[in-house]
Amino acid sequence: MNRPISQHRTLQPSGPPNQGPSQQQGHARLNDSFDAIRHEFDAVVAEVALLRGQRDELEAKVAAQVGELTKIHQSFYDLESQHNKVRTQYDDEVHRLRNELHTVRQGLQPHPPVGPGSIGIPGSAAGPSNPPLPGIQIGAGAQSYNADPYYPRDRDRERDKERERELRERERDRDRAERERESENRDRERERPRADSRAVDPDFKRGLGDRDPKRFKQDRIKSDRPDHFSPSLGPGMTPKLPPPPSSSSATPGGPGLPPPPPAQSSYPPAGSGSSNNPPALAEPPSHSSTLVPIQPSSNSFPDDLDVHNVAPEFKKEGSDWFAIFNPGVKRVLDVSLVHTLMHESVVCCVRFSNDGKFLATGCNRTAQIYDTKTGAKTCVLVDEAAGKAGDLYIRSVCFSPDGKYLATGAEDKQIRIWDIQKKRIRNVFDGHQQEIYSLDFSADGRLIVSGSGDKTARIWDMEGGSSKVLTINDPDSLNNDAGVTSVAISPNGQFVAAGSLDTVVRIWDVATAQLVERLRGHKDSVYSVAFTPDGRGLVSGSLDKTLKYWDVSGLVSGGVKSRKEGSNGAGPVNGPGASGVVARKDGDKTSPCIMNFTGHKDYVLSVAVSHDGQWVVSGSKDRGVQFWDSRTAIVQCMLQGHKNSVISIDLSPAGNILATGSGDWQARIWSYNTL
Repeated sequence: MNRPISQHRTLQPSGPPNQGPSQQQGHARLNDSFDAIRHEFDAVVAEVALLRGQRDELEAKVAAQVGELTKIHQSFYDLESQHNKVRTQYDDEVHRLRNELHTVRQGLQPHPPVGPGSIGIPGSAAGPSNPPLPGIQIGAGAQSYNADPYYPRDRDRERDKERERELRERERDRDRAERERESENRDRERERPRADSRAVDPDFKRGLGDRDPKRFKQDRIKSDRPDHFSPSLGPGMTPKLPPPPSSSSATPGGPGLPPPPPAQSSYPPAGSGSSNNPPALAEPPSHSSTLVPIQPSSNSFPDDLDVHNVAPEFKKEGSDWFAIFNPGVKRVLDVSLVHTLMHESVVCCVRFSNDGKFLATGCNRTAQIYDTKTGAKTCVLVDEAAGKAGDLYIRSVCFSPDGKYLATGAEDKQIRIWDIQKKRIRNVFDGHQQEIYSLDFSADGRLIVSGSGDKTARIWDMEGGSSKVLTINDPDSLNNDAGVTSVAISPNGQFVAAGSLDTVVRIWDVATAQLVERLRGHKDSVYSVAFTPDGRGLVSGSLDKTLKYWDVSGLVSGGVKSRKEGSNGAGPVNGPGASGVVARKDGDKTSPCIMNFTGHKDYVLSVAVSHDGQWVVSGSKDRGVQFWDSRTAIVQCMLQGHKNSVISIDLSPAGNILATGSGDWQARIWSYNTL
């Protein structure tokens, strides 16, 4: 129905309502608030920029100071090396003058002069007929020599002058030694690195409960080393290889080091009732047909080898490291530095994961995990609940086979099992009475073995936490200090080997916890043991500066024989799981020592065997790492890359990667390849 137009409502135009005074005031206040917020934001941004600039400036200052400190350290090592070089030149000149003096006394023509830079052992020009005269020091005003013999009164006068000079030299040396000792004592109190040096002190590892933790054994560790142990290769420096053990031209090791080990073992020789004592290895007896010739002179490093004079194909140098390959054998190895990992204290232990992708290290209070490919630190594990007083060195680290857990053993006698992903402690195993020095997982990850200074090793169950105690109760041991320094589980999980301070390597059966073998032959404490990948060999390293290779295939293939501590080998062994087990008699030679590795100039602190069994590698207090052919015990390569003792080494189970940990607060990752 249509409606007229007049009846429709008119449409009014729409628009914003008229703003009154109150609405205008609200907008003004809102704008003022926004302006205030904007000004405050700008002020905060300016303050943040100022703080960021201050932070960058502080970081630049810290980096500059660190660089300056590094330069000071390098200058110190360079000066030390230069000092040793000058001292070597002085000794060479003294030897030469002694020889000339002796030649003139004999009324003979003097030998052609031998300059300080000549190659070879200082004073080697003296033959059997004219040995150098000991104790004679020639002053700067020594007279020129000719072929005329001395008159008797001249000879007497010269002898009196020499005697007086010798006495004056002795007095000066004594005073100098006293001053050096006093200076070293003051330095040790002031410098933290010297305090941390107890972490590599062999006596510190003995685990004596009543020891003074701050005591410093001068005869056990010395931070000053001769030039040939320094890895620095700056211009004018002449790194040299240490003289061989057979060299008697100088006191081995230098000042502050212990005398060489006694010629005889502390245990009775073979045939006197001592079980399994291997024959002397230097001169194998005729009946020992399986003994491999050890280190023939033609296959060892030449005496006093000068790095700069080594043929290029037998050496490799880096900025602060070098490797020398044995010129007496064909070179089949190459070594390269991959990463340098700086730490905040002495690096006591290094260990690879089973897949070789990660490396764990232990130092004071912390354990670190690094990516072996990039060198990046991926994890730091610290027990905040541990006491803050004093030091707490992590002595041993070990990955579980699946890589999920890391076990750490420390000076507080506890074993901590860390969940790596959560960075939390999963278990704490408590039971040892002294420091824990070594840990090793079984291949299936169900068991972990620990070695402690309390003269025991323990086998822990990862699930239940129970443990079997492997006690050293050895009445015929001549050394009552039998703290366990190193443990290793055989690849098949059947045996546990342990090195001890009483020079003996012991092997227990895991299932029965019965002792099945004692391996004797070392002349000083055993600091490291490692099974070969096939489980048929065991390598041990000792403070007697040697490594030994033990053939334990008789245990693997010949059935388990047990030897009870203190028994004289008669009758069956009683105890759990001992049914049918025959006690081994003293005359049985189940696991003979078939190879001896000699060449280190100081304590052997750590040993490892490559994943393919081709190489045995050792780290030493002489700051060197040596690669040995596992079939011949001949050294293939000597690697110098640390400025202090190489305390711990490990070889990757999955590839040709080596890790070293040292008292110089560094861990290093190396690659090695067969040519």
